[in-house]
Amino acid sequence: MARAATTTDAFNAVAEPRRRDILNYLALQEQSVGNIVARLGLEQPSVSKHLRVLRDVGLVQARRDGRRILYRVNAEAIRPLHEWTKTFERFWQHQLNRVKALAESKIKPLNKL
Repeated sequence: MARAATTTDAFNAVAEPRRRDILNYLALQEQSVGNIVARLGLEQPSVSKHLRVLRDVGLVQARRDGRRILYRVNAEAIRPLHEWTKTFERFWQHQLNRVKALAESKIKPLNKL
């Protein structure tokens, strides 16, 4: 089965690390392209291209503020991504509990040294 285009599928859109970086930065507050460029050290055309993909799949929204366009995360569109990854939370929690138990079993109490 062919993979969906990044412009039509949120999962494929966030497969690109720079798009995830942009989403992480926008999660804090809405930002202009210039702020994203400055913060992430990417070229402006690249940021604009990634924002277009993210906007096309609905993960970010844009609004005009005078001459600037400000971008923000669309939390509702990210919900399916969150719900899908949450299915693996039990697995990771189980793994972390195993690591914790192993680490604690190797630590000797201070009063027995």
